[in-house]
Amino acid sequence: MKRKIVSLLLVTAMLALGVMGCGSKSKDKADNNKAVANTENTADTASSDDATKEDATADITAEPVTLKLFSNLPDRKNGQGLVEQTIIDEYMKENQNVKIEVEALDEEAYKTKFKAYAMDGMPDVVSIWGQPSFLDEVLDAGILAELSEADYADYGFVSGSLEGFKKDGKLYGLPRNTDVMFFYYNQKMFEDNGWSVPQTYDELLALADKINGAGLTPVAMDGGDGWPMAIYLTDLMVKINGDCSQIVSDAIANGDFSDPVFTKATQILADSAKAGLFQTGYDSQDYGTAMNLFTNGQAAMFYMGSWEASMALNADIPEEIRNNIRVFTMPTVAEGVGKNTDIAAWNGGGYAVSADSEVKEEAIKFLNYMYQPDKLSKYGWVNGVGMSAQDQSAYMTGNETELQLQILDIVNKATSVSGTPVNDCGPSTFKASIESEIQSVSNGSISVEDFLASIGKACK
Repeated sequence: MKRKIVSLLLVTAMLALGVMGCGSKSKDKADNNKAVANTENTADTASSDDATKEDATADITAEPVTLKLFSNLPDRKNGQGLVEQTIIDEYMKENQNVKIEVEALDEEAYKTKFKAYAMDGMPDVVSIWGQPSFLDEVLDAGILAELSEADYADYGFVSGSLEGFKKDGKLYGLPRNTDVMFFYYNQKMFEDNGWSVPQTYDELLALADKINGAGLTPVAMDGGDGWPMAIYLTDLMVKINGDCSQIVSDAIANGDFSDPVFTKATQILADSAKAGLFQTGYDSQDYGTAMNLFTNGQAAMFYMGSWEASMALNADIPEEIRNNIRVFTMPTVAEGVGKNTDIAAWNGGGYAVSADSEVKEEAIKFLNYMYQPDKLSKYGWVNGVGMSAQDQSAYMTGNETELQLQILDIVNKATSVSGTPVNDCGPSTFKASIESEIQSVSNGSISVEDFLASIGKACK
């Protein structure tokens, strides 16, 4: 599967670069791109206005339907939340008998309430993740409705991207993203201070000393949630050992994390925190706090995924900062075999329909509408959200942000991808353990040995 994912990443990126123009972005790009998401459908369907009006009139007399959508995208004005809401609004406009009620929570609160809904009855359409730690138990419980894979034959899903959303060959969800993990950095801040993008991990730590000396935070880290540091651990393991998929699989199966790659990566993480790579209090601070440190110019870097590429178009971020956001991948580790072009990447979150939905037919109809190639994938691109799990090459305009172009270039040059991060490779008990214990081992509250023993026990 890992080979399929890296192939799709490389092919998608190469197709994108092949059709891309060289135009520069205009001053009004952020506003224009948001407007595109709201007006594109109208432009694309201008030739069928009469038919649309007739359909809308017919829908007025159709039986009213209420769909409940449970989302992990609370920001409805930027990024993926904006894209999701735009599609919802368009669907209701085209199907005037349908009302879609949205409940949106941040990721950790979402997952907590998802468990409650699993016991009491799920909303009709829900956000999901195609990793074993989340999906295996959900599918075993029979919570999600089966989808017809044949319905999506011409939806442009890249090869292998649906595999994480299947059980026994049956499809139960659709992926939204192809996720890549980066260090976002403030290019102007780097240039003004004479700082260079680190190529090795030792250079990263040396740079952190300089940034701390300037009174700034080197890397803003969402340590309170745990999963970003677990991905950081995965990123380090790739740089130490290259392909770690079998090592991780064996460790989870046997409850034994004694392989030296785990010890070395965890020790590097702990040493980095001790050296002041992250902000004070990182181990209890959340996603929004970490992002604000970076977007307010208090941190030089921010460790997060490609889904935050929309920062470059977010008008709420000061222009001088958003126009200078760039990325680099985890630097190489001394004596490690992984290269800078071996990246942490995987197919991330997506959507599914509740098996017990009383309006299941309409829910699946909406899901299929959302994933039409000129909806979720296209709007995601024009709003700078990141890389879709569908082919986006047809939507390149030549006016992409410098950040989008840089991300495509990195993916294009990737020599391998990590696949599912370590914290999502096992049962939910393991995920809960590693995402809580990693805070303690990073801040020195427990030893590396005790951390690895603890997460091993969680697998048994």
